[in-house]
Amino acid sequence: MSKHKDKLACIITYGCQMNEHDSEKLAGVLEGEGYKATKELEKADIIILNTCCVRENAELKVYGKVGQLKRLKEENPDLIIGICGCMMQQDEVVKEIKEKYRHVDIVFGTHNIHHFPELLQKAKEDKNPLVRVWDESKELIPDMPVQRTDDYRAWVTIIYGCNNFCTYCIVPYVRGREKSRPLENIVGEIKGLVEDGVKEITLLGQNVNSYGNDFEDGTDFADLLAAINEVEGLARIRFMTSHPKDCSDRLIEAVAKLDKVCPHFHLPVQAGSNNVLKAMNRGYTREEYLELVSKIRESNPEASIGTDVIVGFPGETEEDFQDTLDLFKKVKYDMTYNFIYSKRTGTPAAKKEDQVSEEEKKERLQRLIDLQKNISMENNQKYLGETVEVLVEGESKNNPDRLTGRTDTNKIVIFESDEDLTGELVDVKIDKVQSWTLYGNLVD
Repeated sequence: MSKHKDKLACIITYGCQMNEHDSEKLAGVLEGEGYKATKELEKADIIILNTCCVRENAELKVYGKVGQLKRLKEENPDLIIGICGCMMQQDEVVKEIKEKYRHVDIVFGTHNIHHFPELLQKAKEDKNPLVRVWDESKELIPDMPVQRTDDYRAWVTIIYGCNNFCTYCIVPYVRGREKSRPLENIVGEIKGLVEDGVKEITLLGQNVNSYGNDFEDGTDFADLLAAINEVEGLARIRFMTSHPKDCSDRLIEAVAKLDKVCPHFHLPVQAGSNNVLKAMNRGYTREEYLELVSKIRESNPEASIGTDVIVGFPGETEEDFQDTLDLFKKVKYDMTYNFIYSKRTGTPAAKKEDQVSEEEKKERLQRLIDLQKNISMENNQKYLGETVEVLVEGESKNNPDRLTGRTDTNKIVIFESDEDLTGELVDVKIDKVQSWTLYGNLVD
């Protein structure tokens, strides 16, 4: 009797947490179809690339990977190759895939991810490439099965799309207009996750602070947090990303008052210069941003604040960049994601003539990283000798004898333990700090 061969699927994800969560949905569909997950491309019966177009580097990686897959398709004509995600919402990209990468079987976008089961079925029956990309969806994406990467943590999307149109950003063009999910749906999903063992959820949206703006009953993000806070058995609530212009006093108060909401704000500033902020169409000034930070500090003295910043936006002068360095010194961020400006076709900023040279961008980025490293080190000193509660995530990447986890303020903590405490909330006394990591010992 011949041994039955498992059907194997490999999903490669580029980009943000929204994409990570979309990949969990694709994995859920594949699991329902009898596929097991693999990271080995050579063994896969289906390979899906879930793409990102926010930065050029992510796009180049995708094209490189699609090119590599041609050989696998030649060796195994039954292999199904699919490409989805934000890149596929751009007409010129889809055209290029159809013309140059004929070994790709399925192309679909962000608005019709729920059609994946039907596209997969058709691809098995018909060898002609299938392209299904919607420009926009009037309806919310229906619920899909999810195969989570963690047993105790989960992503939950609360709002789709973005209405902000920052001049550097392609997201509103590929993710569409803002659509909030009904509060009852979200709370129901979270109750189901908690019953399944989840202790921490992260609420996702391009701008979670806009949640409820499209409702008529006045429900907002603070109301949603209050409702989720009532879910029994849930330990922690996180959220990202927050647009500073929509960060309300009600939200700041909710984070301070609700015991399960983690005291951590991720507030992308993008630049510290008013000239650049205006050119980016961010909708706030440097002064308004600093006022917001001081409100958070007053209301939540223990809260950590993180940010995203773009270095080398078109027209950014040395003086503008000095304003960003000065803002970093004033805010004293706990963690930052620093990016070099990446030109995105179809955005207003890409057409600007006063582009900053790559050399200058890299040099500025390094100065910002060096400054932030010192600030983070200084911030972390206050944890020395303190005992913090940590949700354990598993083995440390660099040392399997140690465990790693996070505080409610999103600090990474590494400690030794003889037993696997993954998914547990434990107390750790900190005895050593670095810029990005705290080290300590388990408290019995």
